[in-house]
Amino acid sequence: LRLANVRKGDVLYDLGSGDGRIPVTAAKRYGVRAVGIDIDPERIREARENARRNGVEPLVQFRTDDLFRADFRDATVITLYLLPDLNVKLRPKLLRELKPGTRIVSHQFDMGEWKPDEVSDQSGRRINFWLVPAKVEGDWKLSFPGRDYTLTLRQEFQMISGYLAPGPGQMGLRD
Repeated sequence: LRLANVRKGDVLYDLGSGDGRIPVTAAKRYGVRAVGIDIDPERIREARENARRNGVEPLVQFRTDDLFRADFRDATVITLYLLPDLNVKLRPKLLRELKPGTRIVSHQFDMGEWKPDEVSDQSGRRINFWLVPAKVEGDWKLSFPGRDYTLTLRQEFQMISGYLAPGPGQMGLRD
C-alpha cells in the first residue's frame, strides 16, 4: 500500500483478495473505498467477516467473480498476489481497461515482458510497481509557421521510441 502511495480518494481493487486483508487495511489505514474480488465463495465470507471485525464494512465490498470478467475500470490502485501466468494473462485487460496513471502493485510476481517501473524488497519479498501508461503510439501531426512535421511514436508498454520527419533526415527521439 505504501509503494502504491495509497491516499484518501483512491479506489483500490484487490484481485484474488483471499481473506481481504489488503482491502481491509487500505480502508482502515487510509480511509479509501476498497473492493476485493476472489473466485472462492468461502474466502469471500472470511473477507466480509474480517471487514466486519475491523469496522470498515461501509468502505469495503467483496465479490465472488472471475477476474477476467470482473469490472474494475474505476480503480485508481490495483493490488494482486497471483501466480505469474495469471498476471501475464490478466495484463491485456489491465492495459486495455484501466485509466492511464492507475497504480498496480504485485506481491512477488511480475508481468512478463511488461517490466515494473519500480521494484522494492520488503522483508525478503519482491514487490513490483507499475503505472498504467497512456497510449501515445501513432503518427502525430505538428505544425509550425511554414513547416509541418510528423512525429511517429512506437510504444511497448511504458517505453516510447520514435522519430520526427521531414527534416534533414529523420530525427530520432532520445531521453
